Amino acid sequence: MHINFKRFLISLAVLSTVVALPAKAELNIFACEPEYAALAQELVGDEATIYSATTAYQDPHFIQARPSLISKMRRADLVVCAGADLEIGWLPMLQAKSNNRDVQSVDKGLFYASDHVVNLDIPVTVDRSMGDVHSLGNPHVHLDPERIAQLAKALTNKLSQLDSDNSEIYQNNLADFLTRWQQATVEWQSQAQALKGLKVIAYHSSFRYLFEFLGMQQVGDLEPKPGLPPTTSHLMTVLDIVEKQQVKLVVYTGYQDKKAASWLQEKTNINSVQLPYTVGGNEQASDLFSMMTQHINLIKSAI
Repeated sequence: MHINFKRFLISLAVLSTVVALPAKAELNIFACEPEYAALAQELVGDEATIYSATTAYQDPHFIQARPSLISKMRRADLVVCAGADLEIGWLPMLQAKSNNRDVQSVDKGLFYASDHVVNLDIPVTVDRSMGDVHSLGNPHVHLDPERIAQLAKALTNKLSQLDSDNSEIYQNNLADFLTRWQQATVEWQSQAQALKGLKVIAYHSSFRYLFEFLGMQQVGDLEPKPGLPPTTSHLMTVLDIVEKQQVKLVVYTGYQDKKAASWLQEKTNINSVQLPYTVGGNEQASDLFSMMTQHINLIKSAI
Protein backbone atom coordinates (compact mmCIF):
# COMPACT_ATOMS: atom_id res chain seq x y z
CA MET A 1 0.00 0.00 0.00
CA HIS A 2 2.87 2.31 0.90
CA ILE A 3 4.56 1.62 -2.45
CA ASN A 4 1.36 2.25 -4.39
CA PHE A 5 0.80 5.55 -2.56
CA LYS A 6 4.36 6.60 -3.33
CA ARG A 7 3.84 5.78 -7.02
CA PHE A 8 0.63 7.78 -6.93
CA LEU A 9 2.46 10.82 -5.59
CA ILE A 10 5.14 10.50 -8.28
CA SER A 11 2.50 10.16 -11.00
CA LEU A 12 0.66 13.18 -9.64
CA ALA A 13 3.84 15.24 -9.68
CA VAL A 14 4.58 14.24 -13.28
CA LEU A 15 1.02 15.05 -14.31
CA SER A 16 1.23 18.45 -12.64
CA THR A 17 4.42 19.17 -14.56
CA VAL A 18 2.81 18.21 -17.86
CA VAL A 19 -0.28 20.31 -17.21
CA ALA A 20 1.90 23.27 -16.27
CA LEU A 21 3.79 23.18 -19.56
CA PRO A 22 2.60 26.02 -21.83
CA ALA A 23 0.89 24.99 -25.02
CA LYS A 24 2.40 26.18 -28.28
CA ALA A 25 0.87 29.56 -28.99
CA GLU A 26 -0.22 30.08 -32.58
CA LEU A 27 -0.93 33.57 -33.83
CA ASN A 28 -4.40 34.33 -35.13
CA ILE A 29 -4.16 36.78 -38.03
CA PHE A 30 -7.21 38.63 -39.33
CA ALA A 31 -6.57 40.03 -42.83
CA CYS A 32 -9.02 42.58 -44.19
CA GLU A 33 -8.24 41.65 -47.81
CA PRO A 34 -6.98 38.52 -49.61
CA GLU A 35 -3.71 40.18 -50.67
CA TYR A 36 -2.70 40.68 -47.04
CA ALA A 37 -3.73 37.17 -46.07
CA ALA A 38 -1.46 35.96 -48.89
CA LEU A 39 1.43 38.17 -47.78
CA ALA A 40 1.08 37.04 -44.18
CA GLN A 41 1.07 33.42 -45.34
CA GLU A 42 4.40 33.93 -47.09
CA LEU A 43 5.92 35.23 -43.86
CA VAL A 44 4.45 33.00 -41.15
CA GLY A 45 4.39 29.60 -42.84
CA ASP A 46 2.80 27.19 -40.35
CA GLU A 47 3.20 29.46 -37.33
CA ALA A 48 -0.20 31.15 -37.57
CA THR A 49 -3.85 30.78 -38.49
CA ILE A 50 -4.89 33.31 -41.13
CA TYR A 51 -8.40 34.46 -41.99
CA SER A 52 -9.38 36.82 -44.82
CA ALA A 53 -12.44 38.94 -44.11
CA THR A 54 -13.17 39.53 -47.80
CA THR A 55 -12.81 37.83 -51.16
CA ALA A 56 -11.69 39.13 -54.55
CA TYR A 57 -15.34 39.46 -55.56
CA GLN A 58 -16.25 41.84 -52.74
CA ASP A 59 -15.64 45.56 -52.82
CA PRO A 60 -13.42 46.18 -49.77
CA HIS A 61 -14.96 49.64 -49.38
CA PHE A 62 -18.36 48.18 -48.53
CA ILE A 63 -18.41 45.15 -46.24
CA GLN A 64 -21.09 44.22 -43.71
CA ALA A 65 -19.81 43.86 -40.14
CA ARG A 66 -21.27 40.36 -39.77
CA PRO A 67 -21.28 38.46 -36.44
CA SER A 68 -18.87 35.91 -37.92
CA LEU A 69 -16.33 38.67 -38.64
CA ILE A 70 -16.76 40.05 -35.12
CA SER A 71 -16.06 36.59 -33.73
CA LYS A 72 -12.92 36.21 -35.84
CA MET A 73 -11.63 39.63 -34.78
CA ARG A 74 -12.34 38.86 -31.13
CA ARG A 75 -9.77 36.04 -31.32
CA ALA A 76 -7.23 37.90 -33.46
CA ASP A 77 -3.71 38.68 -32.29
CA LEU A 78 -2.97 40.71 -35.41
CA VAL A 79 -5.22 42.58 -37.85
CA VAL A 80 -3.67 43.43 -41.23
CA CYS A 81 -5.51 45.89 -43.49
CA ALA A 82 -4.87 48.25 -46.38
CA GLY A 83 -5.60 51.34 -44.34
CA ALA A 84 -5.84 54.87 -45.78
CA ASP A 85 -9.54 54.66 -44.84
CA LEU A 86 -10.29 51.86 -47.31
CA GLU A 87 -12.08 49.94 -44.54
CA ILE A 88 -13.44 52.99 -42.73
CA GLY A 89 -17.05 51.89 -43.32
CA TRP A 90 -16.75 48.59 -41.46
CA LEU A 91 -13.45 48.01 -39.64
CA PRO A 92 -14.09 50.42 -36.72
CA MET A 93 -17.40 48.68 -36.05
CA LEU A 94 -15.69 45.28 -35.95
CA GLN A 95 -13.06 46.61 -33.59
CA ALA A 96 -15.66 48.10 -31.26
CA LYS A 97 -17.96 45.08 -31.20
CA SER A 98 -15.13 42.55 -30.85
CA ASN A 99 -13.91 44.29 -27.67
CA ASN A 100 -10.39 43.06 -28.48
CA ARG A 101 -8.03 45.64 -27.04
CA ASP A 102 -5.02 44.03 -28.72
CA VAL A 103 -6.13 45.10 -32.22
CA GLN A 104 -7.35 48.63 -31.55
CA SER A 105 -4.03 50.38 -32.11
CA VAL A 106 -1.09 50.18 -34.53
CA ASP A 107 1.10 50.26 -31.41
CA LYS A 108 -0.16 46.77 -30.67
CA GLY A 109 -1.79 44.27 -33.03
CA LEU A 110 -3.08 46.52 -35.81
CA PHE A 111 -1.14 46.90 -39.08
CA TYR A 112 -2.09 49.30 -41.86
CA ALA A 113 -0.19 48.68 -45.09
CA SER A 114 -0.62 52.27 -46.26
CA ASP A 115 1.27 53.50 -43.19
CA HIS A 116 4.47 51.85 -44.42
CA VAL A 117 4.74 53.04 -48.03
CA VAL A 118 4.43 56.29 -49.93
CA ASN A 119 0.81 56.61 -51.09
CA LEU A 120 -0.17 58.06 -54.44
CA ASP A 121 -2.96 60.56 -55.12
CA ILE A 122 -3.07 62.29 -51.74
CA PRO A 123 -5.55 65.15 -52.29
CA VAL A 124 -4.77 68.71 -51.24
CA THR A 125 -8.33 69.22 -50.05
CA VAL A 126 -11.28 66.87 -49.55
CA ASP A 127 -15.00 67.60 -49.39
CA ARG A 128 -18.19 65.61 -49.94
CA SER A 129 -18.73 67.00 -53.43
CA MET A 130 -15.65 65.06 -54.61
CA GLY A 131 -17.21 61.66 -53.92
CA ASP A 132 -15.51 58.82 -52.04
CA VAL A 133 -12.01 60.33 -52.06
CA HIS A 134 -9.42 58.93 -49.65
CA SER A 135 -7.80 61.80 -47.78
CA LEU A 136 -4.71 59.69 -47.02
CA GLY A 137 -4.17 58.72 -50.65
CA ASN A 138 -4.90 55.71 -52.83
CA PRO A 139 -5.11 52.61 -50.59
CA HIS A 140 -4.67 49.94 -53.29
CA VAL A 141 -0.91 49.71 -52.69
CA HIS A 142 -0.65 45.92 -53.09
CA LEU A 143 -0.49 46.18 -56.89
CA ASP A 144 3.03 47.60 -56.90
CA PRO A 145 5.71 44.90 -56.43
CA GLU A 146 8.20 47.37 -54.99
CA ARG A 147 5.74 48.46 -52.31
CA ILE A 148 4.92 44.82 -51.53
CA ALA A 149 8.61 44.25 -50.77
CA GLN A 150 8.53 47.19 -48.34
CA LEU A 151 5.35 45.88 -46.74
CA ALA A 152 6.84 42.40 -46.32
CA LYS A 153 9.69 43.88 -44.26
CA ALA A 154 7.37 46.02 -42.15
CA LEU A 155 4.94 43.17 -41.51
CA THR A 156 7.79 40.87 -40.51
CA ASN A 157 8.87 43.42 -37.91
CA LYS A 158 5.33 43.52 -36.55
CA LEU A 159 5.17 39.71 -36.39
CA SER A 160 8.48 39.59 -34.54
CA GLN A 161 7.23 42.13 -32.01
CA LEU A 162 4.09 40.12 -31.32
CA ASP A 163 5.74 36.70 -31.37
CA SER A 164 9.42 37.08 -30.52
CA ASP A 165 9.84 33.32 -29.99
CA ASN A 166 9.36 32.77 -33.72
CA SER A 167 11.17 35.89 -34.91
CA GLU A 168 13.95 33.89 -36.54
CA ILE A 169 11.41 31.88 -38.54
CA TYR A 170 9.73 35.06 -39.76
CA GLN A 171 13.04 36.62 -40.73
CA ASN A 172 14.07 33.50 -42.66
CA ASN A 173 10.72 33.38 -44.43
CA LEU A 174 11.09 37.06 -45.30
CA ALA A 175 14.53 36.49 -46.83
CA ASP A 176 13.21 33.61 -48.91
CA PHE A 177 10.17 35.60 -50.04
CA LEU A 178 12.20 38.67 -51.02
CA THR A 179 14.63 36.57 -53.04
CA ARG A 180 11.81 34.99 -55.04
CA TRP A 181 9.88 38.27 -55.25
CA GLN A 182 12.86 40.23 -56.59
CA GLN A 183 13.49 37.61 -59.26
CA ALA A 184 9.81 37.73 -60.26
CA THR A 185 9.82 41.54 -60.28
CA VAL A 186 12.69 41.63 -62.76
CA GLU A 187 10.75 39.26 -65.00
CA TRP A 188 7.56 41.35 -64.73
CA GLN A 189 9.47 44.49 -65.62
CA SER A 190 10.82 42.76 -68.71
CA GLN A 191 7.36 41.57 -69.73
CA ALA A 192 5.93 45.05 -69.21
CA GLN A 193 8.20 46.77 -71.71
CA ALA A 194 5.55 46.35 -74.41
CA LEU A 195 2.95 48.06 -72.20
CA LYS A 196 4.76 51.34 -71.50
CA GLY A 197 2.73 54.35 -72.56
CA LEU A 198 -0.43 52.29 -73.08
CA LYS A 199 -3.53 54.41 -72.43
CA VAL A 200 -6.47 52.78 -70.67
CA ILE A 201 -9.84 53.53 -69.13
CA ALA A 202 -10.46 51.93 -65.74
CA TYR A 203 -13.23 51.62 -63.18
CA HIS A 204 -12.30 53.61 -60.06
CA SER A 205 -8.58 53.98 -59.21
CA SER A 206 -8.26 50.32 -58.25
CA PHE A 207 -5.26 49.70 -60.53
CA ARG A 208 -3.41 52.98 -60.02
CA TYR A 209 -0.28 51.36 -58.57
CA LEU A 210 -0.26 48.58 -61.17
CA PHE A 211 -0.42 51.10 -64.01
CA GLU A 212 2.43 53.10 -62.51
CA PHE A 213 4.58 49.97 -62.20
CA LEU A 214 3.83 48.93 -65.77
CA GLY A 215 4.28 52.43 -67.20
CA MET A 216 0.65 52.62 -68.34
CA GLN A 217 -1.64 55.67 -68.24
CA GLN A 218 -5.20 55.77 -66.95
CA VAL A 219 -6.70 58.66 -68.89
CA GLY A 220 -10.32 58.18 -67.89
CA ASP A 221 -12.55 56.65 -65.22
CA LEU A 222 -15.87 54.90 -65.70
CA GLU A 223 -17.01 56.50 -62.46
CA PRO A 224 -18.07 60.16 -62.69
CA LYS A 225 -16.77 60.54 -59.13
CA PRO A 226 -15.16 57.96 -56.83
CA GLY A 227 -17.83 55.65 -55.45
CA LEU A 228 -20.58 56.80 -57.83
CA PRO A 229 -21.91 54.47 -60.56
CA PRO A 230 -21.43 55.41 -64.24
CA THR A 231 -24.07 57.65 -65.80
CA THR A 232 -25.01 57.94 -69.47
CA SER A 233 -23.76 61.51 -69.73
CA HIS A 234 -20.45 60.60 -68.10
CA LEU A 235 -19.97 57.61 -70.39
CA MET A 236 -20.41 59.89 -73.38
CA THR A 237 -17.56 61.98 -72.00
CA VAL A 238 -15.43 58.86 -71.61
CA LEU A 239 -16.28 57.85 -75.16
CA ASP A 240 -14.90 61.15 -76.36
CA ILE A 241 -11.68 60.52 -74.40
CA VAL A 242 -11.29 57.10 -76.03
CA GLU A 243 -11.59 58.56 -79.51
CA LYS A 244 -9.29 61.53 -78.93
CA GLN A 245 -6.52 59.86 -76.94
CA GLN A 246 -6.27 56.52 -78.74
CA VAL A 247 -7.18 54.46 -75.70
CA LYS A 248 -6.45 50.76 -76.16
CA LEU A 249 -8.21 49.04 -73.28
CA VAL A 250 -10.95 49.21 -70.62
CA VAL A 251 -10.13 47.57 -67.28
CA TYR A 252 -12.35 46.54 -64.36
CA THR A 253 -12.38 44.13 -61.41
CA GLY A 254 -14.52 41.14 -60.51
CA TYR A 255 -16.53 43.14 -57.98
CA GLN A 256 -17.32 46.02 -60.34
CA ASP A 257 -20.27 46.07 -62.72
CA LYS A 258 -19.01 45.30 -66.23
CA LYS A 259 -21.98 46.93 -68.00
CA ALA A 260 -20.22 50.26 -68.49
CA ALA A 261 -17.07 48.57 -69.80
CA SER A 262 -19.14 46.43 -72.16
CA TRP A 263 -21.03 49.50 -73.39
CA LEU A 264 -17.79 51.31 -74.13
CA GLN A 265 -16.41 48.27 -75.91
CA GLU A 266 -19.51 48.07 -78.11
CA LYS A 267 -19.23 51.75 -79.04
CA THR A 268 -15.54 51.53 -79.96
CA ASN A 269 -13.05 49.06 -81.33
CA ILE A 270 -11.20 48.58 -78.03
CA ASN A 271 -11.36 45.53 -75.77
CA SER A 272 -12.35 45.33 -72.13
CA VAL A 273 -10.74 42.98 -69.63
CA GLN A 274 -11.53 41.87 -66.09
CA LEU A 275 -8.33 41.71 -64.05
CA PRO A 276 -8.05 39.68 -60.81
CA TYR A 277 -7.25 42.81 -58.73
CA THR A 278 -6.30 40.57 -55.81
CA VAL A 279 -5.50 36.98 -54.89
CA GLY A 280 -8.41 34.73 -55.86
CA GLY A 281 -9.66 37.11 -58.55
CA ASN A 282 -9.55 34.21 -61.01
CA GLU A 283 -8.53 30.55 -60.83
CA GLN A 284 -4.94 31.27 -61.82
CA ALA A 285 -4.34 34.10 -59.33
CA SER A 286 -3.79 31.83 -56.34
CA ASP A 287 -1.05 33.85 -54.63
CA LEU A 288 0.75 37.20 -54.96
CA PHE A 289 3.11 35.91 -57.64
CA SER A 290 0.46 34.44 -59.92
CA MET A 291 -1.78 37.48 -59.33
CA MET A 292 0.84 39.83 -60.77
CA THR A 293 1.58 37.48 -63.65
CA GLN A 294 -2.12 37.27 -64.45
CA HIS A 295 -2.45 41.05 -64.61
CA ILE A 296 0.34 41.36 -67.14
CA ASN A 297 -0.71 38.36 -69.23
CA LEU A 298 -4.36 39.40 -69.40
CA ILE A 299 -3.52 42.98 -70.38
CA LYS A 300 -1.12 41.83 -73.10
CA SER A 301 -3.66 39.34 -74.43
CA ALA A 302 -6.43 41.92 -74.48
CA ILE A 303 -4.48 44.41 -76.60
